[in-house]
Amino acid sequence: MKKRIYLVLFQVFFIALTAGAQDKAAELSKEVANPLADIISIPFQNNLNGNYGPYNRNLNVLNIQPVFPLMGGKLITRTIFPIVRIPDFAEEKGKFSSGLSDIVFTAFYSIEGKGPMMGIGPVVEIPTGGAKRGSQKWSAGPSFLILVDPGDWTLGALVNNTWSFAGNENREEVNHMLLNLFIVKQLGEGWYVNSAPIITADWTAESGDKWIVPVGAGGGKLVYLGGKRPVNLQTQMYYNVVRPDFGPEWQWRFQVQIILPKSIFSGKGDG
Repeated sequence: MKKRIYLVLFQVFFIALTAGAQDKAAELSKEVANPLADIISIPFQNNLNGNYGPYNRNLNVLNIQPVFPLMGGKLITRTIFPIVRIPDFAEEKGKFSSGLSDIVFTAFYSIEGKGPMMGIGPVVEIPTGGAKRGSQKWSAGPSFLILVDPGDWTLGALVNNTWSFAGNENREEVNHMLLNLFIVKQLGEGWYVNSAPIITADWTAESGDKWIVPVGAGGGKLVYLGGKRPVNLQTQMYYNVVRPDFGPEWQWRFQVQIILPKSIFSGKGDG
């Protein structure tokens, strides 16, 4: 009889703990979906771009992109360190180059007010990729973000355009646009479905080769490793309905986002 009582009490206690963790995960998952949230995180986003060229080669880009809020969350900074593996497109096998490509830094100043949340700031591209993996140009421009989060939804768009202003005079000028649309629907207990296509336009290319327009979706879940450290896991698949003659046919994206406590910089341990 006592064993049954202890078993029932244990089950009730376990359910209570699980419910609390699920509620916490659901709340944080909603917050993480907001690019302007006052959260420190380090996303590791891997993008496998498939079927380039006559031999259907794949190009891989691992974006390590730490996000740090400053000024009490009024200024959100994101720095992208792209680690690329470029195949030899002219051959069925072989590698052309691998390593760090051009670093991209963006800062958003959050604009308060009624209605949609907005952020505005600069984007700067730093020529760290060299001749094989980068533009060898310093480029900069404006970046703008807008979003709404009614109920379990988060909907928004990020757009920027960069122009080259310095660098190797023998390399082509840079003038390109990026539009990142995102839709997230929370399903509860940290689960969600999302679509975040990245539309790009190279204004220096020929008329038929300017755009890459992907269509696709995926999903993810916010989990707690060891019951303590929140990690956001997600994956999506995209098909490029518009692409240059020499461009990827599809993309598989997988991301692991480690969420850090703000107290990590105050020396107080986990908060």
